[in-house]
Amino acid sequence: MPMLKDPSKKYRAFPQIDIADRTWPSKTITQAPIWLSSDLRDGNQSLIEPMDADKKLRMFQILVQVGVKEIEVGFPSASQTDFDFVRTLIEGGHIPDDTTIQVLTQAREDLITRTFESLKGAKKAIVHYYNATAPSFRKIVFHQDKAGVTQIAINAAQIIKRQAAQYPETDWRFEYSPEVFSSTETPFAVEVCNAVIGVFQPTPQQKLILNLPATIEAATPNVYADQIEWFGRHIDRRDSVLISLHTHNDRGTGVAATELGLMAGADRVEGCLFGNGERTGNVDLVTVALNMYTQGVDPQLDFSDIDGVRKVVEECNQLPVHPRHPYVGDLVHTAFSGSHQDAIRKGFAQQDPDGIWEVPYLPIDPADIGRSYEAVIRVNSQSGKGGITYLLEQEYGISLPRRMQIEFSQVVQRETDRHGLEMSARQIYDLLVEEYLQGPATYSLKGHRLQEENGVTSVEVEIEQGGAVQQLRGTGNGPLEALVAALPVAVEVMDYSEHAIGAGSNAKAAAYLELRVDGGRPLHGVGIDANLTTASFRALFSALNRALRQSEAQAA
Repeated sequence: MPMLKDPSKKYRAFPQIDIADRTWPSKTITQAPIWLSSDLRDGNQSLIEPMDADKKLRMFQILVQVGVKEIEVGFPSASQTDFDFVRTLIEGGHIPDDTTIQVLTQAREDLITRTFESLKGAKKAIVHYYNATAPSFRKIVFHQDKAGVTQIAINAAQIIKRQAAQYPETDWRFEYSPEVFSSTETPFAVEVCNAVIGVFQPTPQQKLILNLPATIEAATPNVYADQIEWFGRHIDRRDSVLISLHTHNDRGTGVAATELGLMAGADRVEGCLFGNGERTGNVDLVTVALNMYTQGVDPQLDFSDIDGVRKVVEECNQLPVHPRHPYVGDLVHTAFSGSHQDAIRKGFAQQDPDGIWEVPYLPIDPADIGRSYEAVIRVNSQSGKGGITYLLEQEYGISLPRRMQIEFSQVVQRETDRHGLEMSARQIYDLLVEEYLQGPATYSLKGHRLQEENGVTSVEVEIEQGGAVQQLRGTGNGPLEALVAALPVAVEVMDYSEHAIGAGSNAKAAAYLELRVDGGRPLHGVGIDANLTTASFRALFSALNRALRQSEAQAA
């Protein structure tokens, strides 16, 4: 069916908020909000394959590492997996003293009771409950009038207070969400929240969190800001409540809505690190935080190793971060255009190391988030240096991973600058071989033997170092992990990929591996062999030897 010529016959414009003296347009964001990560709840429930316990713990630990102090860890009354994970966090002592876990529950007595059972023994916890308040939900889903919806919220608040009294050892805080707030009549949202305030009786010392979600983003972000400002003006006990934002991205403006909502007086932001969530996702906490950073505001979150954070989140979510994702995508600091490259080079040449950042085309200094300057200027067919990746794929079947494309392009750039000439496909391939496959080696792989038993891989590797042959042994969940355990050097595998070259009996495997040695800058290695495991081992030694060569060169 084609799109309508007159969409007004099917869709209506969102109504404006009557607030002629709005103040938020003249405000600026001058301090960080309270951050709440919903990666383990809202983000997790939107995954095709939700995280298992190990991934949940890894995600929790990376959130703690970057400095998130409030973490919604699950929906324990709806999922045994979530219930068990909450117990693991509490009983395993994984929650730092300055971090508060939060759990979500529907406004039903049996689910609230189960929720409190999951939190038994917690030092601090936030119980977050919700019920939908928007007209379409009242009419279509729940068949409730306004009075019925309000009573649901009141009854649940009373049950929560009674339950909390049974666990006095825990420092309890409470959060209420009028779900689909952004599509609810704002005066009614205030009415329901005031009724909840009447039950909890918050104080300036023990504030109630009122979370105002744009559950379905249905209007321009200025409308959401108007709703937040109107709500803040009319809610009871404003000094005793925290206004929290929870925006989704259905219209693609979740970040803007959050920023304008903060300007309108909100105190807190809920979202996911890279914007995962139902439909088009929750607000992207990294983008909001680094937007503040580039305006001179400390976001109170530490993304100085943004690639390390991304690695964990990608592995836990099993979702890739888009190469054009703000701040963290592989290509966002990379210039392909010759004119862009020229401006950036000039910017770096004139940048005062202690001055205000003024490099053209780069809104943030890549070094501040752990990015190398080498990735900024990259050769491609548009910059007149030839399509490196295209030529390797077409002529040799070599398909480099994206971050390795960036790294290898710098090797080619140095070569073309040295000779001042274009490079042929053969010359590019020979340079790849020289740099990754045949360079000087501290460690040379001579052979290996694998054994697998009960899911554990044991590896025995024969290597040559300085003319002497030695045996290394290690175990792990797979061949690579076992090899890493066997090495005499501390390495961290950041990324791994592989593909076949050719087909049939002549096919070979190409393996690409990115690793860090002793926490240094990530470097890639390449391995090519008829045997895939051998290719992956060669890739690891390729990367390791390159890292050691670079370390020796820097020391000299």
